[in-house]
Amino acid sequence: MPRTVALRWEGNPSAYGGRRSRTSFTYQAFVPDPIARLAVNLPGEIALLVSLAESEIRALNSGAATAGLEAVGPLLLRAESVASSRIEGLELSQRSLARALFDPAAARGTARAVAGNVRAMDAAIRIGAEDRPFLVSDITDIHRTLLSGFDDDIAGRIRTGQNWIGGRLNSPLDAAFVPPPPEEVRPLLGDLVSFINRHDLPAVVQAAIAHGQFETIHPFADGNGRVGRCLIHVVLRRRGLAPRFVPPVSVVLATNAKAYVRGLTEFRQGDVAAWCGSFAYSCRSAATESQRLAARIAELQAEWRRRAGPPRRGAAAGRIIELLVSQPILSVATAHDAIGGSAEAVRLALNALEQKRVVRKITAGRYARAWAADELFDTLNEFEHDLATPTRTDQRRRRAPA
Repeated sequence: MPRTVALRWEGNPSAYGGRRSRTSFTYQAFVPDPIARLAVNLPGEIALLVSLAESEIRALNSGAATAGLEAVGPLLLRAESVASSRIEGLELSQRSLARALFDPAAARGTARAVAGNVRAMDAAIRIGAEDRPFLVSDITDIHRTLLSGFDDDIAGRIRTGQNWIGGRLNSPLDAAFVPPPPEEVRPLLGDLVSFINRHDLPAVVQAAIAHGQFETIHPFADGNGRVGRCLIHVVLRRRGLAPRFVPPVSVVLATNAKAYVRGLTEFRQGDVAAWCGSFAYSCRSAATESQRLAARIAELQAEWRRRAGPPRRGAAAGRIIELLVSQPILSVATAHDAIGGSAEAVRLALNALEQKRVVRKITAGRYARAWAADELFDTLNEFEHDLATPTRTDQRRRRAPA
């Protein structure tokens, strides 16, 4: 059974916030059960949700039903990173993220933080694709990638002090949840890694439980939510369910943050099945909409080619149209690096595509002239809106598992 540990908080007489903030008090830190050997038994309805989610993720990765699916990978990663950051209160548009990735040196504040989330998600996918046991050091590497250059003092470092969720900034007084004390963290992470290395559970169930347990442990001073959602990518990639594309589950989770937090709370209270059902529904929705996004992207590229006119085989304009999906903001230099040829041919092609309303010339960074694919950003906004606006039937389904 999970347990709580009574701990003493020593008050600070000079603390801000009134008498309660300055007094000492006892608080309870939550210590979850180990999960390395957890037996998972799901009711039939939840097992069906899990099966349907895994079928949709396989369909997304097969590409059999959707043309141009290869173009979707970078877009799904960006959508996932933006939504995962939004859950933590970091609001950023896809267009602003693209600018930050185009010119990292000029990125500041939220843009820099979300760009770090993109890199962390990418690192999680690479780690998940490696044929070896998953390690605690992989978790700290993902965290280091997330916060590198943004909060280097804590990047990649497991916490040595107590943290908490909600309530006050300067003490766990009135906290909504207090994770395990620091001496419990490393053993629990070792146990979590053992669970992630299992192969006897459905991948979606394993990803749901691994994420829930990580968020309960909360092993870092900051960035736990984003790293925990990176672990979803690790598990689905490691288990071979998503060898090419991991659906942006965070886009769905972000649409109802209260339900997401409620699901994690129920998980900590022992209702593993309800959390797995809610998580599976989110995976299924994300995978289904991702296939639709792929179809929209293919249609958009076809429209761009129509506007540009039939390009010669291997011509710069046609290759730039292919490139825009993964790099929706381009300069002559970045396009030239990606497609080769001559810089002059690339420049002429970008100018021609601007005249045909495929791209729009912008100023990106301090001095660089660049071109942006505005219609692609509009398509991504529609994708996120569709996931955030369930039908009445979807609303009923989303409430049931939670």
